[in-house]
Amino acid sequence: MEDQKYTIKDIARMAGVSAGTVDRVLHNRGDVSSKSKAKVQKVLDEIHYQPNVFAIGLAAKKKYTFICLIPYYIEHDYWHSVVGGIERARQELRPFNVSVNYLCYHHGDKKSYQEACHTIRDSSVDAVLIAPNFREETIELTSYLQENKIAYAFVDFNMEEANALTYIGQDSYKSGYIAAKILMRNYSLGEGQELVLFLSNNKNNPAEIQMQRRLKGFMSYITEEYDNLTIHEVVLNKSNQENNQQTLDEFFQAHPKAVLGIVFNSRVYQLGEYLRHAEHSMKGLIGYDLLKANVDLLKSGDVHYLIGQRPGLQGYCGVKALCDHVVFKKSVDSVKYMPIDILIKENIDFYFEFV
Repeated sequence: MEDQKYTIKDIARMAGVSAGTVDRVLHNRGDVSSKSKAKVQKVLDEIHYQPNVFAIGLAAKKKYTFICLIPYYIEHDYWHSVVGGIERARQELRPFNVSVNYLCYHHGDKKSYQEACHTIRDSSVDAVLIAPNFREETIELTSYLQENKIAYAFVDFNMEEANALTYIGQDSYKSGYIAAKILMRNYSLGEGQELVLFLSNNKNNPAEIQMQRRLKGFMSYITEEYDNLTIHEVVLNKSNQENNQQTLDEFFQAHPKAVLGIVFNSRVYQLGEYLRHAEHSMKGLIGYDLLKANVDLLKSGDVHYLIGQRPGLQGYCGVKALCDHVVFKKSVDSVKYMPIDILIKENIDFYFEFV
């Protein structure tokens, strides 16, 4: 049945509905009763129906505008990789009259995020790819998008209550849980040895929900498996490495048995560079994201594990999902979890992210 070509009339006859009903279901136009829609969908599933997206796109006269709301980025950082995936999707979608634009904000800066959200509300747009930051501002924006029937998808972090068309990214809680399991099972603690959580000075900021979920997942495993484990928290400043050096000097002098550690964001390079220059080492150190600086420290042995989350693939799949929904009228899965990639120095040279 898969190789046979079916017309709308064929599908209508098989479903026992009118050709007009089939057309409305296929193109998501007009009202169709749930009973009739179910009949049509059953036939579509049985014949493995696939719409001719090229014909749909080329025949369409409408031009579509997508906006990607993401943090400002620099070369080789996490969001630069996300943009690489978005750009690949943008090139593929040009024949279908889809333009993809960017609107950037300063991560963790509420005013910057608010201004970007207001700009979207003042724009003529068909779909929005959002890297959500502050909860209240995101809910306000998505409520506006819902009211105006504008599709939106989330990447990197999911705010479930905002009801995005789809979320594409890691399960932050599980990635933290897995990080704890890797660290604690691969490096047994000797008598009196201790664990360190290296946290950001923005750890309580409402914009840092993903980091907070990773921490929660990490501590869930620790609580399940370990009693009487000494755990320290060291707060590092995102933009003040000089202050970090003093903080770390004082900490390691006071706690020489702190031998296992984790950094819950992409800045494990701050700690790794300190360890290298201080000629100090940890038995096990794990961080997130394959930034060039992080990878260099993984290869040198100053960092022992990196957890990757395929940012390029997130950007690519986010834009493609919006296009499938808005342009091609295809159904989209509500969640597309990215793999939780575990990288060590022995396999990092073989890793690449295909988007």
